[in-house]
Amino acid sequence: MVIRPAPDRNDAGATKPALTQRPIAPRKRVEAHLPEISSSITKERRRIMAGTFLLLHLAGAVALLLWGTHLVSASVLRGFGTPLRQWLGQHLNKRWSAFAAGLGLTTLLQSSTATGLMATSFTASGVLGLEPALAVMLGANVGTTIVAQLLAFDVAAVAPVIILLGVAASRAGRDSWLEDVGSAIVGVGLMILALGLLSQTLHTVETSAVLKIVLETLGNDYVMALLVAAVLTWACHSSVAVVLLITSLGAAGMLSPSAALALVLGANLGGAMPPLVSAGPRPARRLPLGNLLVRAAGCAVALPLLPVFADRLAALTGSARLAVDFHAMLNIVLAILAIGLTGPLARLLTRLLPEDETPVDPGTPRHLDPAGLDLTNVGLANAAREAMRATDLLAIMVEYVHDQFTRPSAAGHSELRRLDSALDRLCAAIRTYLADIGQDGLSDDDADRLQEILAFVINLEHVGDIVANSLGPLSMIYMNSSGAASFAERDVLDTFHLQIRESLTLAIAAFLHRDLAAARQLTTRKEMIRGLEAEATGSHFQRARETKLAPVPGGDLFLRAIRDFRRIHHHIAAMSFPIAEHRDAGVRPEAPGPADSLLAEMDGDPDFFPLSIDAERV
Repeated sequence: MVIRPAPDRNDAGATKPALTQRPIAPRKRVEAHLPEISSSITKERRRIMAGTFLLLHLAGAVALLLWGTHLVSASVLRGFGTPLRQWLGQHLNKRWSAFAAGLGLTTLLQSSTATGLMATSFTASGVLGLEPALAVMLGANVGTTIVAQLLAFDVAAVAPVIILLGVAASRAGRDSWLEDVGSAIVGVGLMILALGLLSQTLHTVETSAVLKIVLETLGNDYVMALLVAAVLTWACHSSVAVVLLITSLGAAGMLSPSAALALVLGANLGGAMPPLVSAGPRPARRLPLGNLLVRAAGCAVALPLLPVFADRLAALTGSARLAVDFHAMLNIVLAILAIGLTGPLARLLTRLLPEDETPVDPGTPRHLDPAGLDLTNVGLANAAREAMRATDLLAIMVEYVHDQFTRPSAAGHSELRRLDSALDRLCAAIRTYLADIGQDGLSDDDADRLQEILAFVINLEHVGDIVANSLGPLSMIYMNSSGAASFAERDVLDTFHLQIRESLTLAIAAFLHRDLAAARQLTTRKEMIRGLEAEATGSHFQRARETKLAPVPGGDLFLRAIRDFRRIHHHIAAMSFPIAEHRDAGVRPEAPGPADSLLAEMDGDPDFFPLSIDAERV
């Protein structure tokens, strides 16, 4: 007997329909909805892609703005960096003149960072005091506001014309300075073009809900807005670009007035960070730290008052130029208030950042600041300062080897080897630093100066090798054989030593001042040294015939010594060869150069030597 399950019944007693009896939706109904689903997916993809492309356009416009700023600064520095640096050095004797110099130079370079690096190099070299250097930075800060004011005008339509003029100028002639001027004009055109693209992109994305939420958040949190703008400016290394970006956002109606002012404060604070981070030793960080402290104080005072400033400025200038006008007002007020406090601030910075302790190793570079590589003339000045340190080491070695022939000692010979090792390492560091200068190209004058420094350093190293590896061992043989040089030989060695000192003084004058007269004097002194060598050799053989001198172990040491002195003089004279080649235009020397006063002082004082021969210092 088969038992069958009873059928399901509902409360009314009716039999429930089986599952197989439920109606199935026709396939055609599903297919009917496919176009609608596909259209929705396509619209979503297009929306995502449109947002991505807008972000890419925005990033590209900002990148073009940064590149235009860099092109202007690099072109002006490449073509006119050295005369601008000299002009800056001549206008730094007073606070207000230093302020005006910083303002004018930054307006021309469109970069307060470049002006700050120049002022830092002057401060580190001792040419410029910290107090006027702070005034230079105050002027540089005001100079950035002038650049922002000029670029904030809507002149995007003339950008192609400006770029065309720049290209024509760079192609018009073979003069390198005209090419640099053309590149700078192209950079200005690219900046204006980038601002036009930025404005168009921002007007396109002003309806973005996500961007509105982000900007509203910044508008409600002034501290967050300040920090975001500071980080962005630090990353871009251009406060002008960020202020112009904020101006574009405000003109598009995407920022509240208070939020725009908070972002401007952050741009000013972030613009002071890159020079401080890239600075080298503690004395080099004083100037950028002082600039950062001034701007931080201004931000701390202005931040709580932003709503008041926003209402007043919006009523006076409107939202289109609110950011650039507040940027100008902030820096002008800070300059007026802080320029009278540069003295106390300089003393405070000196106490906060004292001099670095003298390194034990004299071969450790002190002035090869990596930040100077971005500015060719500053980098060359740093390399020249380090070359002077190398000259100090060589001067000590020359004095040591002279003492070895009069008071020979094993300790003196060991010191010669130690100093030669330090000199080799220092010269190698200078050569490496010079190789990294001019990544954006060198002007003709800067290229000549680089070759002069390189020739000077290479010949310094050669002289050090001769002193340590040839004259040093000769002095040791003297000590082991006769104990010291004879009186006649000592007089000759003293004469050669004095001539080496005078020639080294001429080489320094020719190198530092690019003194053509000193370079020519070095060339003429080579004949005099050859005459001294011939006279000393003849006198030596005459004494040998008269007194029947016994052979000296290891050869005739005296003749080898004067030959080495002649080789040393040859390399010292070669230090000035590039200067004579670059500056000698076939004219006669007119007025006495700086070397003449040095030689006159040497003639009056036999113990005079212009270098700081201090083993503890170097």
